[in-house]
Amino acid sequence: MQKYFDFRSDTVTHPTEAMRTAMAAAEVGDDVYGEDPTVIKLEEKAAKMLGKEAGLLVSSGTMGNLIAVLAVCGRGDEVIMGTYGHTFLHEAGGVSALGGVVIHTIPNQEDGSLALEDIESAMRNPSDFHEPISRMVIVENTQNACGGKALDAEYMRSVGLKELGFHFHVDGARIFNAAVALNVPAANLVEQADSVTFCLSKGLCAPIGSVLCGDRQFIKRARRIRKMLGGGMRQAGIIAAAGIVALDSMIDRLAEDHVRARNLSDGLAQIPGVQLTKGSPNTNMVFFKLDPALGISNQTLIEEIKARGVLINDTSDGEIRLVTHNDINDSAIERCLEALKEVVTV
Repeated sequence: MQKYFDFRSDTVTHPTEAMRTAMAAAEVGDDVYGEDPTVIKLEEKAAKMLGKEAGLLVSSGTMGNLIAVLAVCGRGDEVIMGTYGHTFLHEAGGVSALGGVVIHTIPNQEDGSLALEDIESAMRNPSDFHEPISRMVIVENTQNACGGKALDAEYMRSVGLKELGFHFHVDGARIFNAAVALNVPAANLVEQADSVTFCLSKGLCAPIGSVLCGDRQFIKRARRIRKMLGGGMRQAGIIAAAGIVALDSMIDRLAEDHVRARNLSDGLAQIPGVQLTKGSPNTNMVFFKLDPALGISNQTLIEEIKARGVLINDTSDGEIRLVTHNDINDSAIERCLEALKEVVTV
């Protein structure tokens, strides 16, 4: 089987040997009964790291975001999010299909943020029965589709301090990438948030799982909804054990991914016909487009690069996104740049 350097996403990371060892030795119980000690340890650890009262292990970031919305919003209520938000673009419309919740999008700014005035103007008049009730706003950090940009603590705090009466949820799939890039504790970025979901299975390298954090009453509601969605797991300590290793040992090393993204970006900038986009690099992501004058489609590029041992994806905006992670080393960066040069050099 051919070995590839896989730049498609940080979701392709493989668990480390330390994770595999911890999973094999994990102490387990029935988590639906609340009896899995390793899950309990992970949830408590995650909540403490994010400055929240409680946590809930879920299968994915998509499930975590969905549960957060369903725990707050009733049918016909409204959730405000960015036009480039992951919940709007890439979560199959679950909040509407499963919760009957109205999605109200406002534009992401160039830095990935949602302008405070846009959030405020999007809020409905709760006394007007013609309109849905605005219950929640979701801010994504890092902001994937805007280039992997990290939103700083001052901005994140300002959203929560607006006091508009909504529940402030953070889709923090890569919140630790943001924390490392900004050199602040992750808790500082969600200090004013009512809830936050983060992924263990992206740059942190765990094979599965995300954690939803918030206050105890919120997590109590969330646990019920997780069960309703079929997300109640039994001896889930096997999964949680890898998550604990991820939180203990994989956060600081995210800085290596960010350095490699910069090195990759520097190399791309030297290739004629390659145009960096979205302010790349940001955290562990690099976006670029090919000059149309090259006459090379994205699909052709993807196929030709794959033939040279490198996997890449394009985006709905017609760009190529490259993501660095624990399984991408310096040799992978070199091979990716060599392969691109071979394809685009006329």
